[in-house]
Amino acid sequence: MTTPWNDYHNSLFTNEDLGLFLDLSCIDFNDSQYQTIEPLFETAFSDMHKLEQGSISNPDENRQVGHYWLRNPELAPNSIIKHQIKQSLKMIEAFSNDVLTGKLLSPSGHAFSQLLVIGIGGSALGPQFIAEALGNHKGLQVSFLDNTDPDGIDTTLNQLVGELSQTLVVVISKSGGTAETRNGMLETQNLFSKMNHDFAKHAVAITGENSRLYQAAKSEDWLSIFPMWDWVGGRTSITSAVGLLPAALAGIDIHNLLKGANIMDELTRVDDIKNNPAALLALAWYAIGNGKGAKDMVILPYKDRLLLFSRYLQQLIMESIGKSHDLDGKLVQQGISVYGNKGSTDQHAYVQQLRDGLDNFFVIFIEVLTDRQGDSILVDDQNTSGDYLFGFYKGTQTALHENQRRSLTITITDLSPKSVGALIALYERAVGFYASLVNINAYHQPGVEAGKLAAGFVLETKNRLVELLQNTEGTLTIPDICNRLGMGDQEILIYSILRHHAANTNMVIEGSFFHPENLKVGLP
Repeated sequence: MTTPWNDYHNSLFTNEDLGLFLDLSCIDFNDSQYQTIEPLFETAFSDMHKLEQGSISNPDENRQVGHYWLRNPELAPNSIIKHQIKQSLKMIEAFSNDVLTGKLLSPSGHAFSQLLVIGIGGSALGPQFIAEALGNHKGLQVSFLDNTDPDGIDTTLNQLVGELSQTLVVVISKSGGTAETRNGMLETQNLFSKMNHDFAKHAVAITGENSRLYQAAKSEDWLSIFPMWDWVGGRTSITSAVGLLPAALAGIDIHNLLKGANIMDELTRVDDIKNNPAALLALAWYAIGNGKGAKDMVILPYKDRLLLFSRYLQQLIMESIGKSHDLDGKLVQQGISVYGNKGSTDQHAYVQQLRDGLDNFFVIFIEVLTDRQGDSILVDDQNTSGDYLFGFYKGTQTALHENQRRSLTITITDLSPKSVGALIALYERAVGFYASLVNINAYHQPGVEAGKLAAGFVLETKNRLVELLQNTEGTLTIPDICNRLGMGDQEILIYSILRHHAANTNMVIEGSFFHPENLKVGLP
C-alpha cells in the first residue's frame, strides 16, 4: 500500500556530495509512463555519449559540441583540445591573480577596481548570472554592456567616468563581428579617448583565433587575448573563459564552480533515468508538456541572488529547444517558453494567475536551505525572515498542488560556486536529453541568424534612404521614396525608418508622423 510519504521519497533524487535534492512528487508521473518513455531515453543517452566523444553535433556549421570537456579536459577527443582547455585555465588564473594582487596596474599606476564586461547573449548572460549569484566584494566590481541601446550604454558608462583609470574592460565575441558587442566596444573606446585614457592598456579580448576582434586586440597591443573555440556555443560557454575570467576577476572561486559542474556531469552520465537528475528533469518537461512544449516553464528561485537564473535559462532552453523542424526535416515547431522572477516577490505579482488562471505552465521552485551567512534576528516572537521565505515557498507549492497545478523543486543546501556550477551543468544536460526526446538539434540556432540577416536588410535600407534624401531637393512622400528605391511594397518599413531617423537627426518634416498618409520628409 502506497502512502504520500512513500510516494514522496520514491520521487526524490538526492546527492549528498552536491547537497542537492530534486523533488518530482508534484508532477503526478507514474511507473507506466516511465515504461513508455524508456525507449526514447535509450536514444537520448546514446546521443549524449556520442556528443561527448566528439561527434559532429552542429551539422549546420560542421562543429563538435564540447562544453562538457571544459570541466574535465581528460574527456576531450584529442590532445590538442585537452591542452587548449588546460592552457586557457592557467592563463585565467595567472591574469586574474596579477590584477587582484596589483601586479598588473593601469597606465596611470592605479590598481584595477572596476570591471566592465561587453558582450551579448551567452557572452553576457552567463557572466552576469555568476556575478549576481556569487559576487562577494573580494575582487573587482562588475558592470555590463549587453545591448546596443544608447541610453543603456550611457547609464553604465556614466557610472564609470570617475573611475576609468581603474577600469578593466573585457570584450567577448567569438567572431568579433557581433554588432551589439562591437557597438558597445566602440562607445567605450570613445569615452576612454575623450577622457585621455589608453583603451588598449585597459582592454582584454575573449574571442576566436584570427577573428576581427583578435586582430584588433593584437595590432593595438591589448593586455591579453583569451580563446573562444568553435566547439563551445555561446549559451553553453559559461564554464569557458567567457564565464570564468569575469568570475575570477570578481574574486569568485572558479575551481569550485568547475568542480560542481564536473560532479554533476558525472551524475548525469548514468544511463538510468531514476538515478540521473538531468534525465529526471528532462522527463518532467516532456511529461508535463506532452512532448510538445505545451506548458510554459516558470522558474521561481527563493533567493535574491538567483534572480538572473531565469534569464540565463531562457536563453539556454529557448534557443536550444525552439526549433521549427526536427532531425528528419519534419515541421514540428518545438519549444518551451521560460519566464520567472523570484519568490516571494512573485506571490505579489503573478501567482494569482498561476493558481486560478490558465493552466498553461509548470513551476520549478529553487530552494536554498541556508538563509544567510551569520545569525538571523527574530522578526516576530518565533520566526526569522528566512523562516518566512521558506513558509512562502511551501505555501505557494501547496496552494498550486491543491489546484492540480504541477511543479517540481530543486533544493541546494547553500549558494556557493560548487552548487551554482552543479545547477549550470544540470540544466545543460537536461536540455540535451530533452532535445533527443523530441528529435531536434539543440546545438544550432537558424532563427537567430535569420534575425541578424533581417536586421542587416533594415540597416542597408536605412542607408539607401538617407542617401536618396541627401541627393533630393525638397521633400518626398513615403510612396515616392518606395518607388525611387524600387521597394513598392515596403511602405511600413520606410515609415518606421523615417520615424526613428527623424527622432535622432535633423530632418525637414511637412505634416506629422502621427498622420503618415500626408507626410513629406527631406534633409536640410
